[in-house]
Amino acid sequence: MEENKARRVTDALRDRGIDAHLDKAGAGAYGVRVSLSGGRQAIWGLEGTTGLEAEVLLDGDLVGFVPAIPGSENFDEAQAVDAIARADYDTPEGRERPAAPPPKPALPREGGVFRRFLEGFRYDSEADKPARGSFRHDARGD
Repeated sequence: MEENKARRVTDALRDRGIDAHLDKAGAGAYGVRVSLSGGRQAIWGLEGTTGLEAEVLLDGDLVGFVPAIPGSENFDEAQAVDAIARADYDTPEGRERPAAPPPKPALPREGGVFRRFLEGFRYDSEADKPARGSFRHDARGD
Protein backbone atom coordinates (compact mmCIF):
# COMPACT_ATOMS: atom_id res chain seq x y z
CA MET A 1 0.00 0.00 0.00
CA GLU A 2 1.26 3.47 -0.80
CA GLU A 3 2.37 5.39 2.32
CA ASN A 4 -0.03 8.34 2.09
CA LYS A 5 -3.00 6.08 1.31
CA ALA A 6 -2.11 3.87 4.30
CA ARG A 7 -1.90 6.98 6.51
CA ARG A 8 -5.30 8.28 5.32
CA VAL A 9 -6.95 4.86 5.78
CA THR A 10 -5.43 4.62 9.27
CA ASP A 11 -6.74 8.08 10.18
CA ALA A 12 -10.22 7.25 8.87
CA LEU A 13 -10.32 4.03 10.89
CA ARG A 14 -9.22 5.88 14.03
CA ASP A 15 -12.00 8.42 13.35
CA ARG A 16 -14.42 5.43 13.53
CA GLY A 17 -12.94 4.32 16.87
CA ILE A 18 -10.92 1.43 15.43
CA ASP A 19 -7.45 1.06 16.97
CA ALA A 20 -5.50 1.30 13.70
CA HIS A 21 -1.87 2.29 13.20
CA LEU A 22 0.36 3.03 10.23
CA ASP A 23 2.59 -0.02 9.84
CA LYS A 24 6.08 0.33 8.34
CA ALA A 25 7.62 -2.98 7.36
CA GLY A 26 10.76 -1.81 5.62
CA ALA A 27 11.85 0.36 2.74
CA GLY A 28 8.70 1.54 1.01
CA ALA A 29 6.43 -1.11 2.54
CA TYR A 30 3.45 0.37 4.36
CA GLY A 31 0.18 -1.03 5.58
CA VAL A 32 -2.47 -0.68 8.26
CA ARG A 33 -2.16 -2.52 11.57
CA VAL A 34 -5.37 -3.04 13.55
CA SER A 35 -5.04 -4.03 17.22
CA LEU A 36 -7.46 -6.83 18.13
CA SER A 37 -8.55 -8.55 21.33
CA GLY A 38 -6.23 -11.02 23.03
CA GLY A 39 -3.08 -9.26 21.86
CA ARG A 40 -3.65 -10.14 18.19
CA GLN A 41 -2.97 -7.75 15.32
CA ALA A 42 -4.31 -7.70 11.78
CA ILE A 43 -1.85 -6.38 9.22
CA TRP A 44 -3.50 -5.11 6.02
CA GLY A 45 -1.69 -4.24 2.80
CA LEU A 46 1.84 -5.57 3.42
CA GLU A 47 1.65 -8.76 1.37
CA GLY A 48 2.66 -7.04 -1.86
CA THR A 49 -0.58 -7.99 -3.60
CA THR A 50 -2.83 -5.60 -5.44
CA GLY A 51 -5.93 -6.68 -3.51
CA LEU A 52 -6.82 -6.05 0.11
CA GLU A 53 -6.04 -8.94 2.49
CA ALA A 54 -4.74 -9.31 6.03
CA GLU A 55 -2.58 -11.51 8.18
CA VAL A 56 -3.61 -11.95 11.82
CA LEU A 57 -0.61 -12.26 14.14
CA LEU A 58 -0.12 -13.06 17.80
CA ASP A 59 3.38 -12.40 19.13
CA GLY A 60 4.67 -12.44 15.55
CA ASP A 61 3.12 -15.83 14.73
CA LEU A 62 0.46 -16.22 12.07
CA VAL A 63 -2.79 -17.28 13.77
CA GLY A 64 -5.29 -16.35 11.08
CA PHE A 65 -5.88 -14.38 7.93
CA VAL A 66 -8.49 -12.54 5.92
CA PRO A 67 -8.33 -13.75 2.30
CA ALA A 68 -8.14 -11.26 -0.55
CA ILE A 69 -11.40 -9.38 -0.91
CA PRO A 70 -12.74 -9.78 -4.47
CA GLY A 71 -12.52 -6.52 -6.42
CA SER A 72 -10.46 -4.79 -3.72
CA GLU A 73 -7.64 -4.00 -6.16
CA ASN A 74 -9.94 -1.21 -7.43
CA PHE A 75 -11.08 0.07 -4.02
CA ASP A 76 -10.77 3.74 -3.19
CA GLU A 77 -9.83 4.77 0.35
CA ALA A 78 -13.43 4.89 1.63
CA GLN A 79 -14.09 1.37 0.36
CA ALA A 80 -10.84 0.12 1.94
CA VAL A 81 -11.85 1.68 5.27
CA ASP A 82 -15.29 0.07 5.07
CA ALA A 83 -13.81 -3.35 4.22
CA ILE A 84 -11.36 -3.23 7.13
CA ALA A 85 -14.11 -2.04 9.50
CA ARG A 86 -16.37 -4.95 8.41
CA ALA A 87 -13.71 -7.63 8.89
CA ASP A 88 -14.56 -10.38 11.37
CA TYR A 89 -11.46 -11.95 12.94
CA ASP A 90 -13.21 -14.47 15.22
CA THR A 91 -12.20 -17.53 13.17
CA PRO A 92 -8.77 -18.45 11.78
CA GLU A 93 -10.03 -17.63 8.30
CA GLY A 94 -11.57 -14.21 8.69
CA ARG A 95 -14.53 -13.00 6.72
CA GLU A 96 -16.42 -9.80 6.05
CA ARG A 97 -19.56 -8.96 7.97
CA PRO A 98 -22.51 -7.80 5.86
CA ALA A 99 -22.36 -4.43 7.63
CA ALA A 100 -19.78 -2.57 9.67
CA PRO A 101 -20.38 -2.32 13.41
CA PRO A 102 -21.53 1.11 14.60
CA PRO A 103 -18.69 3.61 15.01
CA LYS A 104 -17.21 4.07 18.46
CA PRO A 105 -15.85 7.37 19.80
CA ALA A 106 -12.98 8.59 17.64
CA LEU A 107 -9.42 7.88 18.73
CA PRO A 108 -6.81 10.64 18.50
CA ARG A 109 -4.61 10.60 15.45
CA GLU A 110 -1.13 9.33 16.11
CA GLY A 111 1.73 11.78 16.48
CA GLY A 112 -0.28 14.81 17.58
CA VAL A 113 1.49 18.14 17.16
CA PHE A 114 4.76 16.47 16.16
CA ARG A 115 3.22 14.20 13.52
CA ARG A 116 4.84 15.73 10.45
CA PHE A 117 8.18 16.08 12.24
CA LEU A 118 8.18 12.42 13.35
CA GLU A 119 7.27 11.27 9.85
CA GLY A 120 10.08 13.29 8.24
CA PHE A 121 7.79 15.82 6.51
CA ARG A 122 7.05 13.25 3.76
CA TYR A 123 3.41 14.13 3.26
CA ASP A 124 1.23 17.18 2.74
CA SER A 125 -0.72 17.98 5.88
CA GLU A 126 -2.70 20.79 4.25
CA ALA A 127 -5.71 18.50 3.88
CA ASP A 128 -5.80 18.01 7.67
CA LYS A 129 -5.78 21.70 8.54
CA PRO A 130 -9.00 23.53 9.52
CA ALA A 131 -10.10 26.48 7.41
CA ARG A 132 -8.03 29.63 7.86
CA GLY A 133 -9.23 31.62 10.85
CA SER A 134 -11.59 28.95 12.12
CA PHE A 135 -9.71 28.61 15.42
CA ARG A 136 -9.88 32.32 16.06
CA HIS A 137 -13.55 32.35 15.15
CA ASP A 138 -14.36 29.47 17.51
CA ALA A 139 -12.25 30.93 20.35
CA ARG A 140 -14.23 34.18 20.37
CA GLY A 141 -17.55 32.35 20.41
CA ASP A 142 -18.77 34.20 17.27
